[in-house]
Amino acid sequence: MKTDVVVLGAGIVGVSTALHLLARGRSVVLLDRRGPGEETSYGNAGLIERASVIPYAFPRDWRSLWRYAKNNTPDVSYHTRFLPRIAPWLLRYWWHSSPARLARAAEAMLPLIERSVAEHEALMADAQISHLFRRNGWIDGVRSEAGLARAIAEAEDLAPYGLNYRVLDRQALAAVEPSLSDRMAGAVHWLDPVNVSDPGAVTRGYAALFEQRGGQLVRGDARSLKAAGKGWQVQGADSLIEARDAVVALGPWSPDVLRPLGYRIPMAVKRGYHQHFALEDGATLSHPVADIESGFLVTPMTLGVRLTTGAEFAPRDAPASPIQIQRTSVLARQLLPLGAAVEAEPWMGSRPCMPDMRPVIGPAPNHAGLWLAFGHAHHGFTLGPVTGKLLASLITGQAPDMDPAPYGVRR
Repeated sequence: MKTDVVVLGAGIVGVSTALHLLARGRSVVLLDRRGPGEETSYGNAGLIERASVIPYAFPRDWRSLWRYAKNNTPDVSYHTRFLPRIAPWLLRYWWHSSPARLARAAEAMLPLIERSVAEHEALMADAQISHLFRRNGWIDGVRSEAGLARAIAEAEDLAPYGLNYRVLDRQALAAVEPSLSDRMAGAVHWLDPVNVSDPGAVTRGYAALFEQRGGQLVRGDARSLKAAGKGWQVQGADSLIEARDAVVALGPWSPDVLRPLGYRIPMAVKRGYHQHFALEDGATLSHPVADIESGFLVTPMTLGVRLTTGAEFAPRDAPASPIQIQRTSVLARQLLPLGAAVEAEPWMGSRPCMPDMRPVIGPAPNHAGLWLAFGHAHHGFTLGPVTGKLLASLITGQAPDMDPAPYGVRR
């Protein structure tokens, strides 16, 4: 099978890239070992985080560092034996999280964040999946008056970005979400973000649009990628695929394909979990609600209320641990009358993270026709379509609508 481009990875980034390449006249094969949106793109909070203009940085104050070092918090956990392996990466992450470097990272990410909602909406309309999207923002809730004061101050600090929000005191929050307990002292309601009822279904919807427009979706092993003549070859389930260009959009598995080609990607993963719960006693939930002092989020999804956790530092392929779901479900039940879990076991996924808090988007420097799109950390679902548009412009030689330099692999 011959094609112009083979895209490796059918998550939100790969599917979006494939769609934008089709729109620019390229023939495209999208290859994955599983179906579209069945890995990391399935298990997120379903937020298109237009308000998240400051990347998630490593804490630099000693009080927070000591808190996390004790390894008993609901928002961060780690495998003790893994610490020596990840320590060099954590040190780089800490270094990039200084105020000046964090400001540069925020500046670099802003063009992507600013276009995130618009690029999703363009694909959503064409894929006819508008019913999955909700334009009611998301809520950062706090349990104390002091926490509310801090949240308001942090929102005010973001005034230069022109974000829309409103402050909710306890009474106003109860009017917006009447089933929340009065343990919440108030919240900041961010109005610009969009949320979805099923992120996996969004990715599948985009993939269906890709096939409707003539793209080919195949199963195969991306690790079989190799240079061949002036192009690339990869083994599909039924045939060998030959392409002039190849895109590596494999999220946390991208280094597995690139390492044999001589690339050492400084990537780590933050593992995360979710589980769906029923609501009891006629309770309702209309918005995603984060407990920002405890580091988890509850959001209404097709399968029930999805409880999502913070970060777990552990080997990517290590067995799942229930500790974060256990800790956060106790706290979540203090806020909402959660009933039985829908699934017997929590879902686990891995967020691909670069230490400087920005993704890799652009050409591989040592191989013609090899392109990279991964490392979006907490914002993969948010930035899938805008990443796909940027990379498709670069591949086809069109002028991009932003400077791609901050995302180069050799930055």
